[in-house]
Amino acid sequence: MSARRPGLRGLLAAIFAACAFAWAAGVHAEGADPAAPAPEAHVGTELVLRALSLLGVNYKLGGNTPDTGLDCSGLVRHVFREAVGLVLPRRAAEISRTGEVIVDTAQLKPGDLVFFNTLRRAFSHVGIYIGNNQFVHAPSSGGEVRVDSMNSQYWTHRFDGARRMTLASTTDDFAAQAAALGSDPSAQAGSMPVSASAAAIAPLRVAAMIRAAAPHGPEKAHPRGRRAKRGR
Repeated sequence: MSARRPGLRGLLAAIFAACAFAWAAGVHAEGADPAAPAPEAHVGTELVLRALSLLGVNYKLGGNTPDTGLDCSGLVRHVFREAVGLVLPRRAAEISRTGEVIVDTAQLKPGDLVFFNTLRRAFSHVGIYIGNNQFVHAPSSGGEVRVDSMNSQYWTHRFDGARRMTLASTTDDFAAQAAALGSDPSAQAGSMPVSASAAAIAPLRVAAMIRAAAPHGPEKAHPRGRRAKRGR
């Protein structure tokens, strides 16, 4: 039996929750030092919007681009690279060893990464949390990028943990790995500034995300009832 998928109403709730989170952070930061780093909420919202723009892209094992298809880690890497200029490791298990561990799922924020055991191997699948207990991921061969609920029995039983890829901590992780390999960490990670105006822009992009989601429909049945069996 395939995992239960959230309806369009739940998807929109997650989008608006992410935008509201960023807007609140933006208001709080109005009087802040302009030179200070942008609040992480802005980064999370950009990650969510970028991930939702890829709904319906075909799954492809080892895929790295939307044009040819994406697997689970390929999706995550593409979103982080395009949204914040951060290049993550290639496989889900490798990604799970970077960033900050989130012990309590109640502390999950939009843009965090959630990991699952779908291959009888820990951290074999990864998705991007978008709020409202939902996540975007590339599930399996024959499928497409979609939104699923973490509350479904299938994903609840396979949940392995979550990580927060803050730019500073992730860059440090890459630096340590590069030092061990004797390579230049600058080739592995970078950052693109996220302006405080992101909170104001994000709500204007919700309509585009709705249009992107509607043709594929989060309520559309998964092809041939397949479950998420693949991961990278």
